[in-house]
Amino acid sequence: MLNLERLRTLDALARHGSVSGAAEGLHITTSAVSQQMSKLEREVGQQLLAKNGRGVRLTDAGRLLAEHAARILSQVELAQSDLEAHRGQVVGELRLSAFPTAARGLFPAALSALRAEHPALRIRSSELEPERGIRGVVRGDLDLAVVLDWYNKPMPLPDGLVKAPLLDDPADVAMPAGHRLAGRDEVDLTEFAEDEWITWAEGEFCHEWLMFTLRSKGIEPIIGHRAAETHTQLGLVAAGLGVCIAPLLGRHPMPSGVVTVPLRQRARRHVYVVWRADADRRPSIRAAVEALRAAAGRLGRPSRPTGTTACGSPR
Repeated sequence: MLNLERLRTLDALARHGSVSGAAEGLHITTSAVSQQMSKLEREVGQQLLAKNGRGVRLTDAGRLLAEHAARILSQVELAQSDLEAHRGQVVGELRLSAFPTAARGLFPAALSALRAEHPALRIRSSELEPERGIRGVVRGDLDLAVVLDWYNKPMPLPDGLVKAPLLDDPADVAMPAGHRLAGRDEVDLTEFAEDEWITWAEGEFCHEWLMFTLRSKGIEPIIGHRAAETHTQLGLVAAGLGVCIAPLLGRHPMPSGVVTVPLRQRARRHVYVVWRADADRRPSIRAAVEALRAAAGRLGRPSRPTGTTACGSPR
C-alpha cells in the first residue's frame, strides 16, 4: 500500500521543484521531506529522485508516480469535500490569503463574522499578491485566495479553479494637493505623461497593468518610486514625489496633502475569490465565500452579477 502522506510529499516536490519549496509548502523540515522520500523509494522499490547540481530532480519513475499522486490527492480532496458536505458542519482548518488592500478592507469583517458564526472553524490568513495566492491554491497550500484583475487586463486562471466575484473597486489618480490637476473633477491618463509615477514592484500584476495601460495610450511612464503597499505609495505622494493609482478598497485613512481625482475612463479592479474545484462542496469554503461577499456588500460596491464560474466559464 502506498502511504498517502509520502505521496503528498512527492506531489509537493513535483509542484515546488525543490526540497526546500516542498518543505515550506507542507510546513515541515527539509530533513522530513528527505526521510519521507527515502521511505517512499523503499516502498516502491525504485529511485524517485536524482541529484541535480545542488538540488534534486524527479526520475522518470518519480514523474510517473507524481502524476498518479496528483490524481489520488485530488480524489482524496473530493472525498473529504463530499464528506464535509454530507455532515453539513463548518469545521476544520481554512487557509486563505488576500492581496494587501483586500486583506485590510475585507478580512477584518469577514473573518470576525466567520469566527462568531462557526467557532469550530480554525482560520489562518496571510497577505499575498494575487499571483502568489493563485499558486498557493493550485498547490494546495491555501484553500482560498482573494485576487483581482483590471477592467482592461484579465488575470489568467489555471484550470481546476472556481471563482466568485466580490466587488468592483474603482481606482483614481492620487496626487499632491498642489498638483496642477488637483482641482479637476476628472482627469485623463494622458495628462500625466510628464509626471513621475509611484508604482508597485516590477513584475507584480498591478504594475504590469499600469505599464500596459499607459503604453496603450502612447505614454512611456516615468517611474520614480516603487512600493508594495498603497499607504506607502500615498505617503510618497504626500511628500510631493509623484502620482499613483489609488484604488478605493483599503486606502483610507488618506494622508493629508493628497488629493484623489477620478479617471475619465473609470478604471476599475474586479476583486474575486478563487478555490479548487475539487473542494467546491466543502461547507467551510461556502461559509468563507458568503462571509467575504457580505463584507464586500457592506462596502456598497458589489461586483457585476456574473455568477460563480469554473475555470473562467459561466456555470
